[in-house]
Amino acid sequence: MTIDYEAEYNNGRRVANSAALMEAYAALSAHARSEFGGARDVAYGEHPRQRYDLFEPQGYGTHTPLAVFIHGGYWQWRDRHDFSFVVRGCLAHGVAVAMPSYRQAPEVRVNDIIADMRTFVVKLFADTGKRAVITGHSAGGHLAAALVGTDWAGLPGGPFARYAYALSGVFDLSPLVGTTIGEGLHETVESARDVSPLHWPAPPKNRWLTAAVGGDESPEFIRQSVDMAAAWSAAGIAAEAVIVPRTNHFTVLEDLARPDSATVQRIVDLARRAAG
Repeated sequence: MTIDYEAEYNNGRRVANSAALMEAYAALSAHARSEFGGARDVAYGEHPRQRYDLFEPQGYGTHTPLAVFIHGGYWQWRDRHDFSFVVRGCLAHGVAVAMPSYRQAPEVRVNDIIADMRTFVVKLFADTGKRAVITGHSAGGHLAAALVGTDWAGLPGGPFARYAYALSGVFDLSPLVGTTIGEGLHETVESARDVSPLHWPAPPKNRWLTAAVGGDESPEFIRQSVDMAAAWSAAGIAAEAVIVPRTNHFTVLEDLARPDSATVQRIVDLARRAAG
């Protein structure tokens, strides 16, 4: 059977009210940035998009666990400010949240964006002295898995990412080649596989990956999470696939803002493990 990858991966078309959802999330995010304290617009590189925000819970200090959230947008759209609202769930449990932006296609390629996130987590550790659980959504889920899949050998203080909670991740980019989404990425099937954690050698066995996906997402998105967890689990990594019921590619984000959600509970657990 031929798969219509455009229909499977173009969530803006697939979810009828996606524009309204993003508008609502932007309003919630503006409120979150005014409500919660912490550092803003911290540089980890020279490019204007190589910046991050740190949201601090009450009582923030040396022993406060830390989570990272990497935004989505198919490596070419959106910004960290569009998603600040997701910090609410972790902050309620005393977990700080760092949110980076990164250079985007078509200015750079996906491998450059992965490099940005590697630079970011090294700088974040230097700035805070904390090891974080890496979370992300969509393209951010891909980048979270890429960080956990990185060989940090030879870098003092590494590994800088051992635990990841990837929401709606795209772990194999090759289906995007030939779609309208893939046009701005300028990847071939071969180069897309090269930047796909699903096709990388498995990382060391002291890593963890939760690949979560909305139950109402496309079959391809569900397959990607199941395949990613299965591949690393078969290699001896602690990896699991989680289906978040009654959520689509956008509403799955809302679980991050709910302190009582199973998503937040798992991330808080992983943040405490990373801090330990």
